[in-house]
Amino acid sequence: MTAHADRQRWLAVAEDLARTLREDVLERDRSGADPLPQLDLLRGSGLTTLLVPAEFGGQGATWSTAVAVVRTLARADASVAQLLAYHYVNESNAGFAATPEVGERWYRASAANRWVWGDSVNPTDPDLAFEPAAGGWILSGTKRFSTGASAGDVVLVSGTVRGGDDDGRILTAVLERSREGVTPLGDWDALGQRQSASGSVRFDSVAVGEDDVIAWGSDEPFASLFTPAIQLAFGNLYLGIAQGALAQGVELVRERRGSWFLSTADRYRDDPFTQRIVGDLDAKIAAAEALADRTGEAFDEVVALGRAATAEDRGRIAVEIARLKIVTNETALDTAHRIFEVTGSSSAKASTGLDLHWRNIRTHSLHDPVDFKRLEVGAYVLNGENRPISLYT
Repeated sequence: MTAHADRQRWLAVAEDLARTLREDVLERDRSGADPLPQLDLLRGSGLTTLLVPAEFGGQGATWSTAVAVVRTLARADASVAQLLAYHYVNESNAGFAATPEVGERWYRASAANRWVWGDSVNPTDPDLAFEPAAGGWILSGTKRFSTGASAGDVVLVSGTVRGGDDDGRILTAVLERSREGVTPLGDWDALGQRQSASGSVRFDSVAVGEDDVIAWGSDEPFASLFTPAIQLAFGNLYLGIAQGALAQGVELVRERRGSWFLSTADRYRDDPFTQRIVGDLDAKIAAAEALADRTGEAFDEVVALGRAATAEDRGRIAVEIARLKIVTNETALDTAHRIFEVTGSSSAKASTGLDLHWRNIRTHSLHDPVDFKRLEVGAYVLNGENRPISLYT
């Protein structure tokens, strides 16, 4: 099967799942409950093993296909799309950061058990500590914004070793959600992305063994590609939200009877002001989609280099992805806001749910300031400079 045919096959799976998710997305958003049944749908669809190499039991798809799947789901349910995006990136530590032997072990376990990977790695909460103990470490501390940790099967945890020969090093481990001492706090109370299971997690003297370790912190270009990967997923998440907002808005406009009393048209859908706004939003979304597809394919090319990828390769793709995030952030915010100008006052009813798209993009767009992405691109264009490698750059 060609790469294009494989991508189309998985996009069809994602579109079918998106139709199912759309049926009760408003009710689930209002409940704010962890989306456990929806994660079962992801597992059953095969999408959770999409990026696991075929030789290890997965689907062996490309990153450009995976983020296009995220985009497709985000049109209907951005919370579940976010969970899948984070799953892909958390699991990808097995390919990027782990040694080949360790990575194979984690990939095989993930595929065999159809795991959904959550995380607890928020770098703005640096208080997780691994203290050396017999046979491993004792993990203690609390992390906010731990997406998927309360709903997934395993949790990717990153923290600093305190004491011993590895004092000061960053250690990343994988723990089952049910591990003794791992306690999701259920405190996610955001404006949007309400079913993204992104609350805090407390770790109370959790025993961590050598077999739980997936990687040690590294600035090696290939090992750190999971950071550009998550930013690429964000760009596609935002684009999907924009597409979902426009699609629902168009549907509402087509259903509107009559027109504004001062209009020269008989129907709202024929009003030139309505057509102008919809045309403007559609054109910007189409341009963003072309950029997203190009950027996804460029990321595939860097990933294909493997450990031969250089610092220059990583720096270049990070800037391309930063461009995408700038564009999709603005496009999604603008679309989710302006679509109300053509759908009318009745579209503000809670039962319509048009606000869901705006609440979701407004919430997730605050994940890390997009202005710093503008600086990242500007510094590269002007001076050929890249930001230091971090969990945001």
